[in-house]
Amino acid sequence: MIFVSVSMLLRSFWTFKTSDEEKKMQVHNLMEDIVFKNVEEIFDEEKITGSFGFCTCNQCRLDVACYVLNRIPPEYVVSGRGLVHLESDYLEKLQKNADLVALINEAIRKISTQKRPHFDHQEEKEKPLMRGPLFNFPTIIGRIFNGSNFEPVSGMYIKLLRDGELVEMINPNWQNPCYISEKTAGNYSFWPAPEKSKTLNNRKIFEFELSVEEKGFEPLQHFFEMELHAEDKLNDSIQLQKTFKVEDLYLFPQ
Repeated sequence: MIFVSVSMLLRSFWTFKTSDEEKKMQVHNLMEDIVFKNVEEIFDEEKITGSFGFCTCNQCRLDVACYVLNRIPPEYVVSGRGLVHLESDYLEKLQKNADLVALINEAIRKISTQKRPHFDHQEEKEKPLMRGPLFNFPTIIGRIFNGSNFEPVSGMYIKLLRDGELVEMINPNWQNPCYISEKTAGNYSFWPAPEKSKTLNNRKIFEFELSVEEKGFEPLQHFFEMELHAEDKLNDSIQLQKTFKVEDLYLFPQ
């Protein structure tokens, strides 16, 4: 019997090494292609006809696609041959496509009734693609606890600051200040927008401040820094191995 440590399993799951470089394992979930294709077709038709009156903005399309993908099993491929076999298999099973459309319609109904105060459902204006060299920030995560009973806090906002100013986030899906709800068990997250660099080999230390000002508690200020190397490309996809974890923070009643 062979025993493998948890850390080794996690490393092998997320990355493998080639010529001293860590690269992400090249696997693809075919269901992403199928779901996004169907979502785009349904939303594009609604945008033209307006038959059902639901929002067709890009954010709602992404929300619907995520809703569906979280409720169906993935189908992974690692080669062109695997892709051909799986696509042929799904083309022969039209019932699965009908079930998928039904799930998309369910997602549209649910997403359309959700209140999202930070999003106005306006069509996004195309932004010029940022080009390197850039400082790509990792996602920043952490937890806050009540210092008197060590339970996770909720119902409050936490700010991410640089030089006393709110840090811009990478897109509207990431909010600053970040609201900590009961469902997140004291967890918060930020993803700062990339920053231009003068040169590719540039290194820079960035200083941040986390701030909480909540009635009934002493003000919380926590300072931390990270050193980044300029990269030649924009990184706009979440990479778990590049998450910056802040130490646990504690709020104390006044």
